[in-house]
Amino acid sequence: MAENTETMSNGPVDQIDPVLHAAARLKVVTQLYVLDAADATFLVNRTGLTWGNLSTHLSKLEGAGYVSLNKGYQGKKPQTMIRLTNKGRRAFKQYREAMQRLLEDTRRVDEPGKPMDQPSGS
Repeated sequence: MAENTETMSNGPVDQIDPVLHAAARLKVVTQLYVLDAADATFLVNRTGLTWGNLSTHLSKLEGAGYVSLNKGYQGKKPQTMIRLTNKGRRAFKQYREAMQRLLEDTRRVDEPGKPMDQPSGS
């Protein structure tokens, strides 16, 4: 018998934002979360991403409304400044909270005498 996936829930796992959960994008967002803004060179150096990978992941983050890019010049050199938007900050906070709940739920397995919620029978 097929299960109705609309009513199935994995709890905190369902609240993990797939845009942020990708390792490369998570590296970018965690750097931006603690800064007002960063230029692309800084992010390449801090994340270990290539220029092409950074560009691809920034496009995905920008498409989700999580970052804003401001292209300009520093002297005669082109410079792209990246900022986490308010939406991006809220999304990262929610992601962090969902991950904390998930980790707390799984920690119960390591604690003797604290039973896990049992799945309901069919």
